[in-house]
Amino acid sequence: MQDMKELAEMHWKHDLLGSIEVGIVVVDREYLVQVWNLFMENHSNIAPSTIRGTSLFAHFPEIDETWLRVKVEPVFSMKSPVFVIWEQRPFLFRFGANRPITSPSKFMYQNITIFPLASLSGQVEQVCIVVYDVTDQAVSKQAIEELNNELQRLSRIDGLTGIYNRRYWEEQFSREFKRNLRKPSQSSVIILDIDHFKKINDNYGHPAGDEVIRRLAKLLKDVTRETDICGRYGGEEFTILLPDTASPNVMILAQRIRETVEKLKIEYEQQTISFTVSLGIAQFSPVFEQHMQWLESADKALYQAKISGRNRVVIA
Repeated sequence: MQDMKELAEMHWKHDLLGSIEVGIVVVDREYLVQVWNLFMENHSNIAPSTIRGTSLFAHFPEIDETWLRVKVEPVFSMKSPVFVIWEQRPFLFRFGANRPITSPSKFMYQNITIFPLASLSGQVEQVCIVVYDVTDQAVSKQAIEELNNELQRLSRIDGLTGIYNRRYWEEQFSREFKRNLRKPSQSSVIILDIDHFKKINDNYGHPAGDEVIRRLAKLLKDVTRETDICGRYGGEEFTILLPDTASPNVMILAQRIRETVEKLKIEYEQQTISFTVSLGIAQFSPVFEQHMQWLESADKALYQAKISGRNRVVIA
């Protein structure tokens, strides 16, 4: 009769562990597997009879043994549960996604709970590792984050040229101005525009004018450093922020831009378009009370370049 009761209890426990939609793994202090439920069997293709009594690490080399031992030690010594979320570590067991065809993930994202199993003496000789499949939540969160990042990127970008738009460029310019106020440096700004741009639109059409603007923006991206910040300030006008760069060095870059543009030939619908640019440069000065005063100084230099004959560079 007692054997029948024990057998019934074993079947009840087996059915219970099998019906739970989470992974249940019990290991002892040597990390020998004591319990391996149906969830773990289905996702690992390892039967309980195969893994029981063997080392967890022998079957799952992807598990960082040192990391897991450090994580589990407080569970044994302090009887405190430990939680590991997928943002900290995507998975403990490298299982495939439940829906490999429809899921964009190649593996199962997992949240892990590790809690102590005390014996009758009160000592913790085993711990239970609970594995939760959170792939859907993780993928959804990542998709939302990617969408938000893309929306944020698009909010910063000028649609025609692909470089920063005026609003975002001014934010960066204001931030650089404040940085220079706190710790004065030799940062500079360039403002430039296309000479006689109206004539380009009138002679070749607005689509051709747009192509000229796009090609100039690409040229600016190509000749500036990663630390420089290029923006389309409006229409045919562009700005370049050059952190920690004195105006004499900026003059070299500005002349290179001017000369490269002068040699540039844009083929558009069987027409060849040539154009020039004028540039104004201003270096940061502590006398500027606002960031726009800095930009206005460069704009005045641009005006001098224009009235001096265009296709030239002037330093404020």
